[in-house]
Amino acid sequence: MTGSTVTVPLRWLDDAPPARLRSGATWGVPLPRGTVDDPARLRLREVDAGVVPAQFWPLATWPDGSVKWAGCAVGALERPGAFEVVTAEDAGPAVDAAMRVRREDDEFVVSGDLIEIAFPASPADVLARRISRGGQPVAEDLRLVSLLQDEVPEDGGGAPRRRFRSRVQTVDVEQDGPIRAVVRVQGVHRDENGDREWLPFTVRFVIVAGSAEVRLVHTVIWDGDAQHDFLAGLGIRADVPLRAAPHDRHIRFAGADGGFFTEAVRGLTGLRRDPGAEVRAAQIRGARTPDPATWNPQVSERLSLIPAWNDVTLTQLSADGFSIRKRTAAGHAWIDAGAGTRAEGYAAISDPDGGLGIGIRSFWQSHPGQLDLRGAAGDRAELTAWLYAPQAQPMDVRFYHDGLGQNDFTSQLEGLEITYEDYEPGFGDAHGVARTHELTLFAYDATPPVDEVAASVEAMQRPALLQPTPEHLHAVGVFGDWAPVDRSTPVRAEIEDSIDFLLDYYLGQIDQRRWYGFWNYGDVMHAYDLDRHVWRYDVGGYAWDNSELSPDLWLWYSYLRTGRADVFRLAEAMTRHTGEVDVYHLGRWQGLGSRHNVQHWGCSAKQLRISSPIYRRIFHYLTADERVGDLLTELRDSDERFVDTDPTRKVRPDAATYRPDRAALAVGLGTDWGALAATWLADWERTGNERSRDRLLGTMADIGALPRGFLTGEALYDIEAGRFDTTRDRISVSHLSAVFGLVEVASELIDLVDVSGFRDAWLQYCRLYLASPAEQEAAVGQRLGGIHLEQAHSRLTAYAAAQTGDAALADAAWAAFEGIGEWLVHRRDFVLRRVEGPAVLNPVDEAPSVGTNDVAQYGLAAIQNLALIGDRLPETFTDPR
Repeated sequence: MTGSTVTVPLRWLDDAPPARLRSGATWGVPLPRGTVDDPARLRLREVDAGVVPAQFWPLATWPDGSVKWAGCAVGALERPGAFEVVTAEDAGPAVDAAMRVRREDDEFVVSGDLIEIAFPASPADVLARRISRGGQPVAEDLRLVSLLQDEVPEDGGGAPRRRFRSRVQTVDVEQDGPIRAVVRVQGVHRDENGDREWLPFTVRFVIVAGSAEVRLVHTVIWDGDAQHDFLAGLGIRADVPLRAAPHDRHIRFAGADGGFFTEAVRGLTGLRRDPGAEVRAAQIRGARTPDPATWNPQVSERLSLIPAWNDVTLTQLSADGFSIRKRTAAGHAWIDAGAGTRAEGYAAISDPDGGLGIGIRSFWQSHPGQLDLRGAAGDRAELTAWLYAPQAQPMDVRFYHDGLGQNDFTSQLEGLEITYEDYEPGFGDAHGVARTHELTLFAYDATPPVDEVAASVEAMQRPALLQPTPEHLHAVGVFGDWAPVDRSTPVRAEIEDSIDFLLDYYLGQIDQRRWYGFWNYGDVMHAYDLDRHVWRYDVGGYAWDNSELSPDLWLWYSYLRTGRADVFRLAEAMTRHTGEVDVYHLGRWQGLGSRHNVQHWGCSAKQLRISSPIYRRIFHYLTADERVGDLLTELRDSDERFVDTDPTRKVRPDAATYRPDRAALAVGLGTDWGALAATWLADWERTGNERSRDRLLGTMADIGALPRGFLTGEALYDIEAGRFDTTRDRISVSHLSAVFGLVEVASELIDLVDVSGFRDAWLQYCRLYLASPAEQEAAVGQRLGGIHLEQAHSRLTAYAAAQTGDAALADAAWAAFEGIGEWLVHRRDFVLRRVEGPAVLNPVDEAPSVGTNDVAQYGLAAIQNLALIGDRLPETFTDPR
C-alpha cells in the first residue's frame, strides 16, 4: 500500500471557489481500497501549483485496514482555487503546526495565528473563559443560558421564569492541529440556586489556522417533563470588554437580503448641530472618530446630552418577519428601530480596539430566534444569541390530543385505520429528543468594514465546502448502486427530467409551505390533502415524514450523482433534523426513532428504521462532521431496545404468547436488521469495534443459513451472542422491509465482504419479490403475500438482473418501473397547478397525488435502476393511460 499513488479531484460545492475562505473548510474524501494505509501520506495540492497546508485523519477503513474515508481540513485562504488530494509521493513535505493546544494551570489554551481561546480544564460555569485577539481579550465568560416556566397560562399572560446557566462537566480536546483544533465541552443547565440540573448539552469549538472565526456546534437534549416544563429561552452569551467612548462603539445586526443595521451606541449623525463631516464619516464607517477637541464645540461640549443606547434586541418570531428595538436603559421604554422579513442571524458590538460578533446559521429557518445586546454603554457589554427566543411563547411539547379513548391495542389499531396515527398512551413523549445548531463567533481586533461583515455572514449561512467529484465517488465504489447523471438517450433524459422535477418541487414546497421552526426545520410532510390544498399537517400519521420510506437517502443519492448545492443543503438540513429531533438520545427509547406524526415524537412506533445510520453516514463521510459521528456511535448497542420495546407488539400474530427473551428476540430481517447492519457497519469501519464487526458478519451468515433466507421475514436473535437462530423455517414478506435502507446496505455489504450464503439469500429475495405467482410457487412452494410498492421494488429485480446477467430480469425490472411510473410517463405533459385566492392562505403550487413516500422511492428506484441496468432501458416507455 505504501507505494500506491492516489489523486482525488475536488470541486467546490457551489462550483466556483469563494473569493476568500474566511473560516477554512473541512470535508471527507474516499480512497480506493488497499491504496493508502495512513492518512499522513495525504496532501492537499492546488491544481497546477504547490502543496497547501492541510490536515488529514482517518474517518473509516476498508476491511483490509486501508483508509476508506479520510477527513481533510484547510485553514483560512485569501484566494482559494482548484484543489486535489494526492499522496505524499506526488506532493512534497507535510505541514508545520499552525494550531497549538497547551495546558496552563486549570485551563486548556488553544492558540492560532490570530486568536487564542482559554477553556476550563475542570468543572466550571463557563464554556470558555476568554477569547483573545492580538493578546487582548475580546470576549469573556462564554456560557449557555436558559429560562424555564412551569406553566403556560391559558389567557396568554406571563408566568414566573427560573434562570439557568451552563454547568460544564467535561472538556476534551478532540483535535490539536496542525491546521484544525476541536474542543468538546459537555455539561448541563443548572438553576441559580443549584436546585435542578437539566438540558444536557454538547458544544464543539472548531478553530482553524489563519482564521479569527470560531465555529460552534451546539446540541441540547430535551429531558424535561412535558406537563410542567416549558422552555422559555435557550441561548449562548458572552461578555464583551469595551474600551472606547460610546460614540466609538459600533453595533451591527444583519437584516435581510444582505442589509445591515449599523449604528453607534451614541450617534453623532442627524443632530441639530454638526460635529463635522470627518467625524460623521468615521462613525458611519466604524472607525475611530477624530479627537473631540477637533470637533465643532457645539457638539463636543454637549456629548453628555446625547442618549447612549444601551440595549438592542432583534427578534425573529416567524420565518417571515423580524423587528429591532432599542432602549437607553432598563426601566425606560423600548423604541422601534427597524423591521424586515428574514434576518441572517448576526449581531456584534465592537470598537476600534476589538469586539465580538456572533451568528446563528439557519436563523430565520429555525425560528423563534433572538439576538440581544445589553450594557453597550458600560465597560462590559453582554451579547446573547438566543436559539429559542424569550419573547416567543414558551416551548410546549405536550402531546396534542387526549388519546381519544384509545386505551388498548384494538382501539389504537382502529385509530390507525382512520388517521393513520399509531397512538399509545405515554408514547408521544419528547423526553430524550435533541436539537443541534451551528453558530460562529467572530473575534475582531477593530470594528470591521460592513462589506467585510456582510461577506462573513454570507459565508456563515452558506459555508464554502470542498467535495470529491461525483465521478471520483462513483469510481471508488462507495454507497452501493448509483452512477453520475447520464442524459445520453431520450429515455435516460426523460428519467433525469423526472428526478429533477421532483427535487425542484420539494425544494420549492419547503418555502411555500413554511416548513420551518425550531423543531421542524429539515423535515418534509408525508402526504397531501387536495381538498384543502395543504399537506396533511394535522392528520395523524400523514403529517411530518420522519424519514418514512427514506427521503433522506433519495436526497443524498441525488446529491452524490449531481453535486447540486441546493440538494446538498436540503439533505444536510434533513440529516440534522431526522438524526436529532426524530431520534431519542436518552431515556427509555434511547437509540430508537419515532414514526411519522403531527409531532415529531408523537407516534408510538419507536423503531430502528428511523434512527438508522444509513440516513446519516453519507453526510458524516462527506463533511467529517463530529456531531453526526456521535449519532453513529451512540447507536452501537441499539439492539438492546428489542428487549424492552417490541416494534410489532400491536400486530404480531403471537402477541398473546410472545415475551421478549434475550436469547430469542424477534427481529425483522427488513427494517430491523437493515438498521442494525447499517449501525454495525458504520461502527466497524469508523472505530474498528470487534463486537459490531462480529455481529454484522455473524448475522449475515445466519441469514444465509436460514432455510428461507430473507423471505423468513423475522428471525430470533440471541442478544448475548449477537446471532440468529438459523432453524426457523417460515415465509413472511412485507412491502416495507426493503425501503428503509436495506437495499442500500445489502448491496454495499456484498461488495465489501464475502459471507457464505448471504449474497444468495439476498438475490433470492430480489428475484422473487416481483416474480409471477407461478415463479414464486415454483421456487418456494407458495405465492408471496404482502407485495406492494412495485415501482420501488423494481430495483430489487434490477439488482438480481445485474448480478446474474439475466436480460429477462432486466426487462422485468423496467416493466415494473414503467407500469406504475406515473411520474415518468406523465412528466412531458405535467404542469404544476397554481392555487391562489380565498381557497388558500397563500398562493401555492400543488402536484396532485404527490406524496413523500412515492417520490422518495421513485427517485431511489430510478437512480439505482439506471446504475444497474441502464444498458437495458427500452427505447421508449408506453403511457399506461
